[in-house]
Amino acid sequence: MSVRPGLASQTTSILTTPRSFLAAILSVACVFSIGIDVPLFAALPVAAKDKKPKQDPALKNLPITELSADEAILHALNRLAYGPRPGDVERVRQMGLAKWIDQQLNPNSIDDKALEARLEDYPTLKMSSAKLIEEYPLPKQAEKEAAKRAQAQLEQQQQRRSDVAAAIVSKDMQATPAPTEAAATDINQTPVAVQSKDGDANAPAPMKDNPAQENLGAQGKGKRDVLGSDPNNVPRAIGEDSKRPQRVVAELAMAKVTRATYSERQLQQVMDDFWFNHLNVFAGKGEDRYYLTAYERDVIQPHTLGKFKDLLTASAKSPAMLFYLDNFLSADPRAAQREAQERYARQMARYRGWGTPPVPPSAQKKNNDRGLNENYGRELMELHTLGVDGGYTQKDVTEVARCFTGWTIEKPRQNPEFKFDDRLHDPDPKYVLGKKIHAGGMKDGEEVIDLLVHDPSTARFISTKLARRFVSDNPPPALIDRMAKTFSESDGDIKTVMHTMIYSPEFWSRETYRAKIKTPFELVVSATRALGTDVDMPQPLVGWVGRIGEPIYQCQPPTGYADKADTWVNTGALLNRLNFSLALAGNKMRGSRTDVAALLGVETSGDAKAALERAVHVFLGGQVGPTTVETLEKQLDSPQVVQAKLDDPVKQVDLGVVAGLVLGAPEFQRR
Repeated sequence: MSVRPGLASQTTSILTTPRSFLAAILSVACVFSIGIDVPLFAALPVAAKDKKPKQDPALKNLPITELSADEAILHALNRLAYGPRPGDVERVRQMGLAKWIDQQLNPNSIDDKALEARLEDYPTLKMSSAKLIEEYPLPKQAEKEAAKRAQAQLEQQQQRRSDVAAAIVSKDMQATPAPTEAAATDINQTPVAVQSKDGDANAPAPMKDNPAQENLGAQGKGKRDVLGSDPNNVPRAIGEDSKRPQRVVAELAMAKVTRATYSERQLQQVMDDFWFNHLNVFAGKGEDRYYLTAYERDVIQPHTLGKFKDLLTASAKSPAMLFYLDNFLSADPRAAQREAQERYARQMARYRGWGTPPVPPSAQKKNNDRGLNENYGRELMELHTLGVDGGYTQKDVTEVARCFTGWTIEKPRQNPEFKFDDRLHDPDPKYVLGKKIHAGGMKDGEEVIDLLVHDPSTARFISTKLARRFVSDNPPPALIDRMAKTFSESDGDIKTVMHTMIYSPEFWSRETYRAKIKTPFELVVSATRALGTDVDMPQPLVGWVGRIGEPIYQCQPPTGYADKADTWVNTGALLNRLNFSLALAGNKMRGSRTDVAALLGVETSGDAKAALERAVHVFLGGQVGPTTVETLEKQLDSPQVVQAKLDDPVKQVDLGVVAGLVLGAPEFQRR
């Protein structure tokens, strides 16, 4: 991968120059102009109310009456994809929006070889979990200690040299005062790493004791910023030649950004993100750093538009989920006693009266036997299927946990594959939601999955989450009813449910248009796509997603990241969003190259107002609120926009700053 030199320190400068002042002004405008589920002011001509306009041919076979053709295409690209790239709106218009939607619902019909070529840069994506453990081993404790000692010695040597140099400088300068350094901004504060309560990565997964702790990164707290204060600085542990475990998750995150940015199968990428978040697994928990690659590749991606039951079953058997929610440790509390009794019986059968007789289990010293773990049983019902109001009880949680005893992992640190261990399974009958479960062995768990998938509460819960992601934070009840009906009638066919949603009038209503706030991941990818940025090395983009508040694969609670505006709208996050947009459009992003002049036109470089109008047309479809226009126009005379002295007759407009300001506007934060 080629990386342009000299950019490693440029991104942070944007935070300490007058540009940060512009960012602060616009972020305040964002806070006060972004509402929730309130449509933006549209600066486009509105058709006369007493005359029904004829539907554009590009919208044929779609129930669109309130949006223009360009609005509808932009709406589809923002909801069913990660936003348009240059030329996408016109391309979709030419082929017809319904045809584009049909292709997206059938991703295998779309050629995606260009993306596959880019993914060749990440060899870990094709490796098994066992191979990853072998190729990217954890450093041995002795090696870690030796490295610490060597680092300490190096720091001592550097300190001594620094002290000598300081003494010489002090002598030369005598009484000359040293310049004071500029104070760091709040944005450069040291991030807090996400970890288990007791610091043990292998500790039981934390449950939702305090829902308010979700999405702390969006509020500037508890976020895991693996790149530190400068996203352009790539640590050695995740460098291309690194063989450290961190490289595995780093490649996974870079591949996720690459897919979202370049894949022609856009809906599949959006659905991949949706289902991973729905069936969340935290990369920071022990061996899951190795299991996550296979989890997304073999569990999530093949089932994004398939049968929900198949997806749920694959997840339940995945070592990543088994480890994350501790079900691989769950066992019938009587299993150890049964095994001891069977062993004693075998020993007695072989005993011939000579020597010391076998010791009966009742006289043996008891070890710390494994017991029942209810984590997965609880989250399976509360988060994966029925929902918190799905009508189950604590007794049901316990019974489901009993059904899944014996679902474990074969050699977790050598060959992590799903294994059913009948010795650990509870053989007695169980009762879940009033139904007797007694199929026997592994079939007990499979029967529970079948029961939950076909429960009406699951149909409604999944339909609500899909509608919240794709329609609005508070989706219309009538739409949810129709989607839930489709879910039940189609036996949980995700593509059919999506078709019902997409071809509904509610999806294309004026109230739905730009009614969703982009998550940090959506913002970073959509801005990259909008600018047509050529990304050679996406790690800095991954870092910015974390800095804005949504570290990829780093959501610790099983709830996943929230999908409502109030989680992401706050002054600090919006300031980071604008700083990101300015850095990307201004070519301050390591490994990314943006040709803004080609988008806005070279002729606009001498006219700030023309450049702004062109940027609004390119990035916002010409639709912008009056508050945003007023705020942006006030910045056009700024030295950061017009690169010239006051008495210089020739004005040169920094098109990167203009583009960055528009991408940081409230309208672009919506999808």
